Amino acid sequence: MAFLLQVRNAHKRYGDQVLLDGAELTLMEDVKVGFVGRNGAGKSTLLRVLLGEEELDSGEVVFHPRLRLGYLKQHDPFLKGETGLEYLMRDSGQPDWKCGEVAGRFELKGAYLEGPISELSGGWQTRLKLAALLLHDPNLLLLDEPTNFLDLRTQILLEHFLRDFRQACLIVSHDRAFLGATCSETLDLSRGRLTMFPGKIDGFLEHQAARREQDERTNASVLAKRRHLEDFIARNKARASTASRAKSKSKQLEKLETIEVFGDEPSARIMPPLVEPRKGPAVRCNGVSIGYADRTVAKGIDVEIDHGQRAAIVGDNGQGKTTFLRTIVGSLEPLAGDVRWGYGCSVGTYAQHVYTSLPKDKTVMDYLEYVAAAGTKPQQILDLAGSMLFRGEATKKKVSVLSGGERARLCMAGLLLSQHNILVLDEPGNHLDVDTIEALAEALKKYQGTVIFTSHDRHFMKEVATCIVEVRDGHVTNYRGDYEAYLWSVNKEIEEGEREAAAARGKTKGHEAPKPAKAARKNDRDLRKEQQGVERQIAKLDEQRKELDQKLLSTTDPHEAMELHQQVTEIGEQIAPLEERWLELHEMLEGEA
Repeated sequence: MAFLLQVRNAHKRYGDQVLLDGAELTLMEDVKVGFVGRNGAGKSTLLRVLLGEEELDSGEVVFHPRLRLGYLKQHDPFLKGETGLEYLMRDSGQPDWKCGEVAGRFELKGAYLEGPISELSGGWQTRLKLAALLLHDPNLLLLDEPTNFLDLRTQILLEHFLRDFRQACLIVSHDRAFLGATCSETLDLSRGRLTMFPGKIDGFLEHQAARREQDERTNASVLAKRRHLEDFIARNKARASTASRAKSKSKQLEKLETIEVFGDEPSARIMPPLVEPRKGPAVRCNGVSIGYADRTVAKGIDVEIDHGQRAAIVGDNGQGKTTFLRTIVGSLEPLAGDVRWGYGCSVGTYAQHVYTSLPKDKTVMDYLEYVAAAGTKPQQILDLAGSMLFRGEATKKKVSVLSGGERARLCMAGLLLSQHNILVLDEPGNHLDVDTIEALAEALKKYQGTVIFTSHDRHFMKEVATCIVEVRDGHVTNYRGDYEAYLWSVNKEIEEGEREAAAARGKTKGHEAPKPAKAARKNDRDLRKEQQGVERQIAKLDEQRKELDQKLLSTTDPHEAMELHQQVTEIGEQIAPLEERWLELHEMLEGEA
């Protein structure tokens, strides 16, 4: 297995913030790697370095000559008035039939492919970008938070695409379920260092927690011994008879050192609002229609959510989840019917647009002290601020200078310091890292009030939700099953669609004009004999390449590295035509079968 790129002794900093401190990384072909780390650790910066958009302060990045890099663009690369098919043809240079075939893998057809891109939701536009990536035939994909704002159906399609993609991937994501379904290895960026874990994200997090616990036990033992030695020295250094022993103990004390605890960044600890549990209906919709003056999104809604439930609002993007949430909290009037909250309900709302109403002249700490429930201790406010990544000087920053993500986290912190017994949360996990999302999930599970929420993070949904409300095809209904059952049903729909599409492609292929028979075709026995000979040659060359790769990874001599790199390249050039011949022989044999 050859390497695709290497990062060697990389250093990168912004002012006093160190992002990379002697970082090392080797990405191999055909390996899918989940890239994790705290917000602000430098993951996106490293991706920009790999893309050539930024430079390291020192160190180097070595690319394999055969590397074909594909990057999922976060901005919109579309032209005004362009259709999906026109974009794919322009971006890839491929003919319309090829673009249509690849687009079909992402359910892009009809108006979704031939209509204006401007009319597509963000999820469908992401599908177009993925189809464009595939048309460029990359052997390493760089994906930066690919599931942000994608609905469940598009996430599953993306998973299927990545599972079938036989090349390498480096995926930055805070979505544990997505990483677990797509990546076989985990890369962690912490304190400027890159660490590759040979396993999935759940195994990495368990390993990280176990290692932290072991390091903390070791440190506790060292500190206890240090206190014992300090006490002995204090009692004996003044007496002549024991002064020499005290001096010996001093030397022992100097050698005692604690070890740096793995992943010892401040941990997210979130306490839920303290409220009295209630019973009965929290909110009831009777014959409600939702939407806007020019269109109705859903109608005939008869939904009831009880106190104490954690209701997940699910459905594809564009179906009306946010419209439903806005209607039940009163920021959007229903077109028909009525929404009734139970007696004594105090509703707290978190939505992506809420942070625009924050008081710009207040500091982070001023705002949190203002919204916190009466009797909240200053340390509790500081702890929650720290969980939302406002630590030290950051608590003194004014709202006016905060980024959109920082304002969103500040809104979430303020909500969690309140005493609302109903929390309505629209995408609460956005802008939070894996640890903080996990802490938020644990806090909501302990919360005695009612939670009504949407999220694109399946791990978060599975952990938190106790009931499911589905928004689909103009209706809002209580789904008769848990989140696992809902996931299964969506997966089944997608798999059935993929089977139908594959059958349609096979049927089309079967109606193609038959190829003329080749003159003097070798018989089946000769073809198999030649194929076996080609296989042996490929295996022999591949073994040589693996040996050279191992030497390349271990050498520190730049001249030797260049020579080994050249040998690996030459072997790759020898293997390529052999692989092509093997495929030709395979097709011949399949044709005769």
